[in-house]
Amino acid sequence: MDLTRIVESLLFATDRPLTPKALAHALHGAARFSPTPETAPHEKVTVGEVEAALEQLRTRLDEEGSSMMVQGVAGGYQLKTRPEYAIWINRLFEQPKAPRLSQPALETLAVVAYRQPISRAEIESVRGVAVDGVVATLLERKVIRVAGRSEQPGRPLLYETTPVFLELFGLKNLDELPNADELRRLQPEPEPSHAPQQQQLDVGLVTADAAPASAGGPDRSENPAPAPAAD
Repeated sequence: MDLTRIVESLLFATDRPLTPKALAHALHGAARFSPTPETAPHEKVTVGEVEAALEQLRTRLDEEGSSMMVQGVAGGYQLKTRPEYAIWINRLFEQPKAPRLSQPALETLAVVAYRQPISRAEIESVRGVAVDGVVATLLERKVIRVAGRSEQPGRPLLYETTPVFLELFGLKNLDELPNADELRRLQPEPEPSHAPQQQQLDVGLVTADAAPASAGGPDRSENPAPAPAAD
């Protein structure tokens, strides 16, 4: 049986991103515990072969003009409908709106995303306000997590973003975070009376962009992903 078709069925059957390694593990398990003439050829399939099958699936769906597409999310892959079909799909579901992050929570999350790993005191230094409650909310929503402890006096906790954060903003990895110049292009032109506030925001963006990234941290050079609306 064609590997690309099997990978397509696995992506269709789940609502979470699957890594090539997870897909290969599913193929190995099927061959080992449900041996059939169809599963046996894939008992030793490699991660590289799965990645090639994903690319073939992506290409086929694009060339066929399918309403489905393969999207990289949070280090894995999902089979999703294309955005242009959302207007019809949304009519099928009467779902309550998901809880939205408040503006302070979004601002704190942005600081963590661009400066991780980062301590609570460092977040407060950037934002200029206490963030105990906001950090607790972000931890509860599982968009940030404890990354360890700092070597600074008192060894405060350090925070970083999670795969849930990547899924929430539709990012494949942290490299897809927008840089400061891209963020400025997204900002509406300020009215004259709001000029001081705009200047302060620009300074904050420059500071965040100039901060050194941690090992393996993002380059922030890709296209930005839309952020959920705040309350």
